[in-house]
Order: sequence, then structure tokens, then C-alpha cells
Amino acid sequence: MKKEYWPVHLFFGIVTLAMVLPIALVLIASFTDERSILSKGYSLFPERWSLDAYRFLFESDPWVILDSYGVTLFVTAVGMLVSLAVTAMLAYPLSRVQLPFRTGFSFYVFFTILFNGGMVSWYLVFAQYIDLRDTVWALIVPGLLLNGFNVLIMRTFFSGSIPPALIESAYIDGAGELRIFAQFVVPLSKPVFATIGLFNTLAYWNDWFNSLVFLTKAKFYSLQYLLNMSLLNIQFLSQKSQNAGAASFSGLVPQETMRMAMAIIGMGPIVLAYPFFQKYFVKGLTIGAIKG
Repeated sequence: MKKEYWPVHLFFGIVTLAMVLPIALVLIASFTDERSILSKGYSLFPERWSLDAYRFLFESDPWVILDSYGVTLFVTAVGMLVSLAVTAMLAYPLSRVQLPFRTGFSFYVFFTILFNGGMVSWYLVFAQYIDLRDTVWALIVPGLLLNGFNVLIMRTFFSGSIPPALIESAYIDGAGELRIFAQFVVPLSKPVFATIGLFNTLAYWNDWFNSLVFLTKAKFYSLQYLLNMSLLNIQFLSQKSQNAGAASFSGLVPQETMRMAMAIIGMGPIVLAYPFFQKYFVKGLTIGAIKG
């Protein structure tokens, strides 16, 4: 490391530490005794350690959380791949100057970013006309399958990073549109595919609203919705017990530490996805957003 660069490295080291410390605090708090938090507050070095939060979450019915984990993993994986394919198949034609009415189609995609039909019409389309209620597709299609912002980023990447001469030479060799897209465009577009794939992965993993709106069967509940519902139920029971003058519920349920445990359970697997996308993330985002 060159000496003149040490202030830059020091600055980014401090920024990185500032980002890691809150996560470490949440993790430590989830293993802290509830009474220690109530008396001393949150600390990186708690007086007493405890597994009560995780024990309370998993002892009652661990299969509920495991089932929701499975649903969320399936929805995230399938939704990310399908959404990525649909986005690419829309963005690639929009990047070609030969496409008729290209400007109009691009404006239509951009218009969907600014305006939507409203919650009622959105619900009626997916619940009554398409009838996705109480199916796993209700967690994949509504509001998440196609995003206009992602389409525009990918279209701009295709326009600015895929050499037109490469496509023309493939035409001369007799390749069709599908073959050109699969064998030439996709291998050269790994950065933008990784970037949009990360966006889709985060969107599907963190989604809980579709479960709230479209699902009544617990077997399809996503992990985020299940944790959110559990937290709301605990808060409701705690408030009711306090209003009734019974303080026993607060003593039995580790409310503060359980919030931290839910955060760790909810974010754990998704953190592992970042190293796989980091190599292409900045390149795909900057090229797709600036060029063109």
C-alpha cells in the first residue's frame, strides 16, 4: 500500500467498521439475556448470555419457521431467475434500433415507474382475473416479476456495451435472434445480469406484503411475513396483559432479544449472496446507468 493512499484506506476502514458494528450489535443482542438489556441496555459486551430468544422461536413449532424458510428460498430462487429472464427478453429488443416503435415501448416502460393503476385494480387483476390467491405464484408474480427500472438499466447496458459489429457478424454467419442473444449477448452481459439478479433476490427475500394480501394458507407464508406476524402477535399480547394489570407475559417472553433474533434469522442467508454478486455489481450498475 502506497503511503499517500493511507488516508483513503483509513476513511473506508472507518466506514466499513461503522457498517459492521450495528450488525454485530444485533447479533450479540439476540444472544443476550433479556434482563440485561432491560437494565443495562444494548452492549457489545453483555453481562449475561442467553438463548431464550431462539429457544422461544423454535421450541413451540420449529417446522413452521423451517417451512417458511423453504418457501422463501424457493420463491427467491425461482422468482429471481424468471424475473431475470423476463427482464432480459424485454430489455434486449428495446436496445435494438431496428425494433419498430422502440421509443414508444421504452416510454411505456418508463411510464410504469412513475404511475400505477392503484391498489384496488392491482389486487383485482391478480386475485380475481388471474386468480393467484393461496398459490406460491402469488409470491412471485404480483409487483415483483417485472420492474421498469431494471428493464431500463439492462436496456442501457445492452445498448452501450454490446458492439453492433458483433451482432452484424453473427447475422452474416446465419445466426438467428435467439442464438445471438443466448451465445453472444448473455455471456458479455454478466455484470448487468448479476446486478439485476441481486436486486431481484433482495426484493423477493424481503417481501412480506404479497403474503399479507394474497395468502390465507399458512403453508405458503414467507419467512418475512411469518416473523412480522409473530412480532405483532407478541406486541399485542404484551399490551393486553399490561392493560389488564398482568405483568407475567412480559417476564415470560424475551421481547427485545427476540426482535434481534428475528432480524438475524431473516437476514442470515441473504448476506451470503453478496460475495457472489460483488465482482460484477458496481460495473453492471454504473455502465447500465450512465452509458447510452
